[in-house]
Amino acid sequence: MPLAASTAQRRAGGQDLGGSVQSVPAGSPTAPVAGLAVEFANLGLSEPLLKAVAAKGYRTPSPIQLQCIPAVLDGHDVMAAAQTGTGKTAGFTLPLLERLRHGPPARAGQVRALVLTPTRELAAQVAESVTAYGRYLDLRSDVIFGGVSPNPQISRLRQGTDVLVATPGRLMDLHQQRALRLDRVEILVLDEADRMLDMGFIRDIRRIIALMPEKRQNLLFSATFSPEIRKLATGLLHQPVQLQASPENQAAPLVEQLLHPCDMARKGELLSHLIRNNGWQQVLVFSRTKHGANKVAERLEQEGLAAAAIHGNKSQGARTRALAGFKSGEVRVLVATDIAARGIDIHQLPHVVNLDLPNVAEDYVHRIGRTGRAGEKGHAISLVAAEEHELLRAIERLVGSPLPRQEVPGFEPTVHSAPPLDLSGGRGRRRDGGGHSQARPSRRTRGR
Repeated sequence: MPLAASTAQRRAGGQDLGGSVQSVPAGSPTAPVAGLAVEFANLGLSEPLLKAVAAKGYRTPSPIQLQCIPAVLDGHDVMAAAQTGTGKTAGFTLPLLERLRHGPPARAGQVRALVLTPTRELAAQVAESVTAYGRYLDLRSDVIFGGVSPNPQISRLRQGTDVLVATPGRLMDLHQQRALRLDRVEILVLDEADRMLDMGFIRDIRRIIALMPEKRQNLLFSATFSPEIRKLATGLLHQPVQLQASPENQAAPLVEQLLHPCDMARKGELLSHLIRNNGWQQVLVFSRTKHGANKVAERLEQEGLAAAAIHGNKSQGARTRALAGFKSGEVRVLVATDIAARGIDIHQLPHVVNLDLPNVAEDYVHRIGRTGRAGEKGHAISLVAAEEHELLRAIERLVGSPLPRQEVPGFEPTVHSAPPLDLSGGRGRRRDGGGHSQARPSRRTRGR
């Protein structure tokens, strides 16, 4: 497959890409070209893709897109630290489609480009972007994940697909059923690689890589360049361009953060009070546990607030309906666990509430990154009980400053000191917080 024009990087005002590390601050302006802000037309994309970008209302690329698009077009492997809300999906989707359009279409059972994601929701989100940006191209794309019947997926895949978005578990199952081949993959994308490692997909990922040809382009996206991610990249990426869309573990600059001290027993009551008194119409609420998510959603429904819960125990149909209702405004409050929330991308989502603080401090940054995206301001509110003070200190150390505190009249905490939450899990078990633990899902069920 011929490489896209190598002048694309020079038009974007980039530096030498060979194995370099480029820092792209999230709040920085796009680089100037002849005194003007760079537009997508300056990055080497063809007319069909520019037409699709314009249809979505975009004109100026984000910092990560500005650096990633020319690198991918020039055929480089890419290792990018890019958090949610930076525009990374378009950053790899647009050049991926540009490169594929220059080659022969997929044959029966063949996959030309593979995008691996950790969750069903993220897979669906990425697939929507591929469809939107590829609407004027003669390329076939598809998405596969678990929770739904595999038979329609098998029928479609046997025709061949140029771009396949998949979760690892379902991909391995369908490959074993000979519904698809991976021996002709030209481009591999690992999206949210850190979350895939957290969810235990490393063995599946290595098996999938072994099924693909050695000569291919590899793109790896992760929230951070952790030691585990660097180990995965070793042997997978060849002289990669390293990009960083924002400082690691730093909250989005347009997110206003606030902490409300509150007794553990009154969190649900305070949440209802905040939604009603502030007139919030679209709120994403994070719960530490699946049970807690169900309980809060049921309480809000009983109080007349349209709410739905989304977590791993929900069927795929229920998760899809809840997310669609939240996007359309039919559902006012979506209560989610961390894993289920991966891939939720709501345009101009105004409010995120941490009903419970996360067990892992880095997840706080992921959570609040759901708001304050694409140049819009957002609000992130955390309801914090005395039992969560250790979790709070870890978050404040991570972000480098204390969270602003404000007591809500009528909800002032009466418990100011309490033993920390028991977040320990037994051997072979994964913590889901709140003193609960659950068995780690087997490879046969994860990511479906």
